[in-house]
Amino acid sequence: MNGDSFTRFVANFVDELARKGVEHVVISPGSRSTPLAILMCEHPMLKTYVNIDERSAGFFAIGLAKSIKKPVALLCTSGTAAANYYPAVVEAYYSRVPLLVLTADRPHELRDIGAPQVIDQIQLYGKYPKWFVDVAIPEENEGILRYVRTIAGRAVGIAMTKPAGVVHLNFPFREPLVPNLKIENLWGTYENRQEYLSTTIGTQTVNSLQLQAIIEVIKGTQNGLIVCGDQQDSTYKQQVIQLSASLKYPILADPLSQLRTGHKENGIIDCYDTLLKDPEIAEKLKPDVIIRFGAMPVSKPLTTLLRNNPQITQIVIDPSGSYRDTTLNASHIVLCEEATFCETLVKSIEEKAMTPFYQIWLKCHELHRTLLKQALLPITDLFEGKIVNEIQRVLPSESRLMIGNSMPIRDIDTYFRNTPKKIDLYCNRGANGIDGTNSTALGLSVDRSKPTFLLVGDLSFYHDLNGLLAAKVNQLDLTIILINNDGGGIFSFLPQSNEERHFETLFGTPIGLDFSKAVDMYGGEFHSMTSWDQFHQYFSEEWENHGLKVIEIKTDRKSRVKVHRDLLYHVSQEIKKAVFS
Repeated sequence: MNGDSFTRFVANFVDELARKGVEHVVISPGSRSTPLAILMCEHPMLKTYVNIDERSAGFFAIGLAKSIKKPVALLCTSGTAAANYYPAVVEAYYSRVPLLVLTADRPHELRDIGAPQVIDQIQLYGKYPKWFVDVAIPEENEGILRYVRTIAGRAVGIAMTKPAGVVHLNFPFREPLVPNLKIENLWGTYENRQEYLSTTIGTQTVNSLQLQAIIEVIKGTQNGLIVCGDQQDSTYKQQVIQLSASLKYPILADPLSQLRTGHKENGIIDCYDTLLKDPEIAEKLKPDVIIRFGAMPVSKPLTTLLRNNPQITQIVIDPSGSYRDTTLNASHIVLCEEATFCETLVKSIEEKAMTPFYQIWLKCHELHRTLLKQALLPITDLFEGKIVNEIQRVLPSESRLMIGNSMPIRDIDTYFRNTPKKIDLYCNRGANGIDGTNSTALGLSVDRSKPTFLLVGDLSFYHDLNGLLAAKVNQLDLTIILINNDGGGIFSFLPQSNEERHFETLFGTPIGLDFSKAVDMYGGEFHSMTSWDQFHQYFSEEWENHGLKVIEIKTDRKSRVKVHRDLLYHVSQEIKKAVFS
């Protein structure tokens, strides 16, 4: 096959991606992927980003896709380069992020014969992709060009269909690999269509029989809650608030539900994790029915309450129909768009009167806000909980905050309160891993319409140091608040902390690194904060500087457990005395 025909094959694929709305491509450099890489850089409608480390590239693409809410293409060469995308593929699968993973491969005659840089890339990512294709070898005919445009169209449509996820396309290429950019009508097609294959994604509505069954449950009970977990699509926000007002069901809002920011209170509870830690309070606040949207929340006490009380009727709304209930107690899975379900239920049931259960939840919420503020005020040490509280104060409205796993997301759950500021919160809670955190934040920062911040622990930061190169190469702006307690702080809260003999080696894992040198290597600014005055001065004067900025706050890993537990115990005991005694 001549070079022009080969070029047309790849160009038709690349062009169809652009026609289908793909705008961004993350490229991990390599030889076998040359035709795709060059033509993607050449296409006028595609923006490309080069990320040398494939693991970092994968998470950079995840952050970018989360930010723009569209599929992002991810390209690498053959061999173990493709294997390094695996963690990101897993995260995208569980977080429902649309990714198009494009791996170049040796042609069939070079497979399984000991040729260099060849591994088995067929179904490389197992069950995690929604669709896998070992793309045909290019041929010189109109049919093969229609084929490759169809592959592109199907890939985008499948990646976006709920639940959004990963599509893996494997491209076997024969040499020579360099495309001919001078051929006439490079992006041309034989068909006069805006898109070769248009994909229409419909809206799921609630079944009338199931709706009636749910209405009967609600009519037969008085004490209900709405639980909202991780949900990047916040288009249902106003509808779920209206449902709460109509049913008089308080909303327990996980920080990743996007319901703690950008509005007034509206019956949204942000302190349930603290309240439900106390068995007596949990018993008093136990509902009869729960309507749940999104993934399971971060809160372990809430999960424990739902798992240990199978008599609570759980109604899970999920337009994809996937089963996401770690309690194994859900009685209804409703395949319906969240906003549609809320609107339909509000229209189908009479508005309820105010209930004592609703009022108690609101009273606990207000007391918790006051008591926590009072408890944090005299703390002068750089305590992680107060760091979250102060971050919420200094972050501008219309910003986004990426949150690391382990302790940062749990501290956000506990200390990040409802706010009228519009702050979008993100975290890789699909697989709950610490890999790729810096890269995900940098992917989010590609959208410059809002400033991007990252709250991360020292181990997660270290785990993705390579990802910082993307800030330098792509001239991105990111402010990182690095909580450095020299180790894995979350393990101090777990039973392993009682095994003193091996705890530090296996779980505490202090690394004792001077991160300023790494930040300097990647061309960033590094600031070490030792007081609240320094912290506030930086955010009032310097945070708007362009580029990579790392704000390190050193904390005491060994003392924080006691401070945290004593503080929350005090708050819960005061609430118990004021509300339940």
